Amino acid sequence: MQDAPKSFKPYIAPEQNVAEFTVKSVVFGALFGILFGCSTVYLALKAGLTVSASIPIAVIAITLGRKFLKTTILENNIIQTAGSAGESIAAGVVFTLPGFLFLSPGEDGTSVGDGYFNYLTILILAAFGGMLGTLMMIPLRRSLIVKEHGTLLYPEGTACGSVLQAGEKGGVFAQTAFIGMGFAMVYAILQKVFHVISEMPTYVTNQVNKFWPSATINGEITPEYMGVGYIIGPRIGGVLVAGSVLAWWAMIPLLSTLMDHSLIAAQLVKLGYLADINTPGGRGGWDPATQSFANPAPAIYFAYIRQIGAGAVAAGGFITLMKTLPTIISSFKESVASLKEKSEATVARTDRDLSFKVVIIGSLILVALIALLPGQIIPGDSFVEKLLIGVLIIIFGFFFVTVASRIVGLVGSSNSPISGMTIATLMGTCLIFTAVGWSGKLYEPLALVVGGMICIAAANAGATSQDLKTGYIVGATPRYQQLALFIGAIVSSIAIGVVVKVLDTPTVDMAAQGITHAIGSERYSAPQATLMATLARGILSYNLDWQFVMVGVFIAVMIELCGIKALAFAIGLYLPLSTTLPIFIGGAIKGIIDWRAEKKGEAKQDEELGRGSLFATGLIAGGALAGVVVALLSVNDNIFEKMKSISAEHALTNGLGADGYSLLGVVCFAIMGFILFRIGSKKD
Repeated sequence: MQDAPKSFKPYIAPEQNVAEFTVKSVVFGALFGILFGCSTVYLALKAGLTVSASIPIAVIAITLGRKFLKTTILENNIIQTAGSAGESIAAGVVFTLPGFLFLSPGEDGTSVGDGYFNYLTILILAAFGGMLGTLMMIPLRRSLIVKEHGTLLYPEGTACGSVLQAGEKGGVFAQTAFIGMGFAMVYAILQKVFHVISEMPTYVTNQVNKFWPSATINGEITPEYMGVGYIIGPRIGGVLVAGSVLAWWAMIPLLSTLMDHSLIAAQLVKLGYLADINTPGGRGGWDPATQSFANPAPAIYFAYIRQIGAGAVAAGGFITLMKTLPTIISSFKESVASLKEKSEATVARTDRDLSFKVVIIGSLILVALIALLPGQIIPGDSFVEKLLIGVLIIIFGFFFVTVASRIVGLVGSSNSPISGMTIATLMGTCLIFTAVGWSGKLYEPLALVVGGMICIAAANAGATSQDLKTGYIVGATPRYQQLALFIGAIVSSIAIGVVVKVLDTPTVDMAAQGITHAIGSERYSAPQATLMATLARGILSYNLDWQFVMVGVFIAVMIELCGIKALAFAIGLYLPLSTTLPIFIGGAIKGIIDWRAEKKGEAKQDEELGRGSLFATGLIAGGALAGVVVALLSVNDNIFEKMKSISAEHALTNGLGADGYSLLGVVCFAIMGFILFRIGSKKD
């Protein structure tokens, strides 16, 4: 691993003292954390999706800062740092903790975890997971953010840094970034509100196709995906899409040919994606009358490929951890050495982290609190049981925080397979439980506590890494960022728990039908949490399909032996092609621009402040901001129905046909790519 180039200079020099950790920056950051955390809860429960909050908050901070708050660039950075904690923690909470409702039934017929889905447990697990993610990133900052500055790009963090600089500099920097943002917002509104542009053009070959059955070509043709692809470049983008190509163009067509559809349906029932074999619908459109799927591809993906992908992500993460262990050990040695009394004057302002003592003491306090909290809050009948839970959380926390940070460094927070890492955590936890004789449904809530906290920690670590990258670029003080993250985690956890419980309240109609929880219903399906609960049940009852997981493990090992970074390939295998293909297209545009520049003997543009990178930053910012606005508006049922009424999708589909409507979307995406290419090709 190479250290960051000696020539790198942050926007604010280390010797400069600029207002940073102020009351207004912390207060507004905490408020944004609550706002974006609450919107993420709704979006994740509804669709199993999240949007990155750092860039939208940075944009809002710049706007408010210029007109009302008179904030500095470092104060704006603290605002987005504290605010981003809400979105990441909310994602971790929603992807796991509703799983308490879907565990095995107890003697009274309700889930054995039903009693733990209360406000206090949600609050404590959210806050503890958020603090764990930040704690573990303190000693890892130097190795992952500083020493690998040129290797791990952290696309959202880099883009956020560019937005903050552009807002501060004004002129051509701001113009290019904000033109990109404006373009993306118009594009996203046409796509997400009016549905003039198809959100996911799809072509699927027929099941009876002799050459390529049930092969899928599709893409979420959004501005943010193209922007992320441009920033990460063609190499990583190519490895990512290669994993998806293997899944969607090779494995799924093969399995669709070899496997009976009723077996696939039974697997979906087992995993919780289909109510039962006699119920139509679910992933792929199951028809019990014909014993077949309307589209076998998504059914196979959710039945088998996700488990294979989770095994690959776990193995790729472990391989990556082993390869980077010397660097991590070096960072920990530096952190331990910092325990010795050292004059502040000897350490540059931009290299001042919280003391390693905070990491040690904080970790011990977390373990102690988990062990001592009553069984009504944290599952466990004895001190020993809960002590083991606390130790496992710290061990898995270190591993997956490291892995999560590296993943978001490669592909960004929005594309990080947090659920894959949570699956790996649940598998490891349940295997340890069974090894010590803890099997059966009574231990399912304990396993979900470990998985939930690690999911929250990994999600927050990813956001923390992006924030620290932004701070490194603009010249922030790491210590102040870390404090802001702790504050943001605690404050947003208080609000997130409230929103989760409010949304879980059944409507009058639901209550009349005997439904006690809105979460898990058609209103808020919580797909990710359902999967986590299903896995915990399967492993502890010795009923998990390990063969699929092991296929993923050996794919990752094989890819690594071929000299390709297994983790990036594994992420592509786990993520749908609809995500990786538009990212690859963005990376390909960057590759063509660099190739043309090299052919002409021209120097490559500055990776962070070149015109193409600034416009790509704007695409990410505008797309993410529009996504958050639409999510917030969708919370209100009346507004949601009005948005549906102004959709042009039905009219365009009738007029152009389904294929014509999809083609229109592809053309619009191509136009956006051409504009990015022209801007990226211009010289500064």
